[in-house]
Amino acid sequence: MAKRCILYSKRLVKTLKRWLLTYWRKNWWNKLLTILAALLILSVGSMYGIAQWYIQSQANKPLHLGVSFIPDYAESLGLNPKQTMDALIHIGVRQFRLVSYWSDGEPIKGQYNFSQLDWEFKKAEAVHAKIILALGLRQPRWPECHIPTWAENEPVGVWEPQLMNYMKAVVNRYKNSPSLAAYQVENEYFLHGFGNCTNYSRNRLVKEYNLVKQLDHPYHPIIVSRSNNAIGIPIGQPQPDLFGISVYRWVWDANVTHRYLKYPWPAWYYGFLAGLQEIVDHKNMVIDELQAEAWPANGKTIPQVSKAELNKTMSAKKLQSQFNYGIATGMRSIDMWGAEYWYYRLVKLHDPSLWNVAKREFARYR
Repeated sequence: MAKRCILYSKRLVKTLKRWLLTYWRKNWWNKLLTILAALLILSVGSMYGIAQWYIQSQANKPLHLGVSFIPDYAESLGLNPKQTMDALIHIGVRQFRLVSYWSDGEPIKGQYNFSQLDWEFKKAEAVHAKIILALGLRQPRWPECHIPTWAENEPVGVWEPQLMNYMKAVVNRYKNSPSLAAYQVENEYFLHGFGNCTNYSRNRLVKEYNLVKQLDHPYHPIIVSRSNNAIGIPIGQPQPDLFGISVYRWVWDANVTHRYLKYPWPAWYYGFLAGLQEIVDHKNMVIDELQAEAWPANGKTIPQVSKAELNKTMSAKKLQSQFNYGIATGMRSIDMWGAEYWYYRLVKLHDPSLWNVAKREFARYR
């Protein structure tokens, strides 16, 4: 097999060389096209090489496969959150990315309510599952920035210290849990095009990061998620222990085409982003959101559309493809996005097809 690959590569190089030389001998326009083609081939080849290096470097490391779990979202689908988490544990989920919404945890100024997070931690601890705990103002799920009603009209100078106090209370309450594996500080913090968010101060992000490090050093690593999941390398502060990335493939384009789209990126492209990140600053990357639920059109919610429409962006076949795709990136910590949707399909639509796919995959990689 190796000899055959080498022979094929040599033939490909000879063919490309012959093709480039043929066009180079023609007019200046052909020379320009030849240069552009050569640069494109060199760029894609370099990206692919970095991706393969990264994927191979991670191949022997254990795979941590988990889910994001949000009780508020389960309730919005008409589900019982505790039963939903129990069901996920039953099929073998042993890593949960949990949220600590400020709006839920401090609904009245100065009065904290940790009842929801407490039972989530207890369920995880009972089965020795790992938890990645999201902190800060911007956390997963709409409206992204989960600010309490009492703080909505306050100036930044008033609500920011209150947020920091709340984050301090969350960290101190859960930092000694045997299930806590890592924190995620904010979520896609600088993403302006999605969510009801108005404050993008880098200074606040740095202060939040430093606060968590100070409260729980050096026991638990901190993840900061990228705000652009297709291009670029985050080089500004803070520089976390790990970077997170979101991976979506089937979406509804509400801005330009007004139709369903599938992003063209191959799995190795995300391996390239992770590899480049490691080369640049020696930081590894995890997938903190791998799309595993439907993306309804025209701003509708999942219960508002038919099963046939849901299948356009997340059927059982597509879910299986997502598991395979995520693993093919080479990243070794993957949290699936939309586990509540699988249970919704099972319980509300009496369709076990997605649930069975998830059950099989978690059994395979546990």
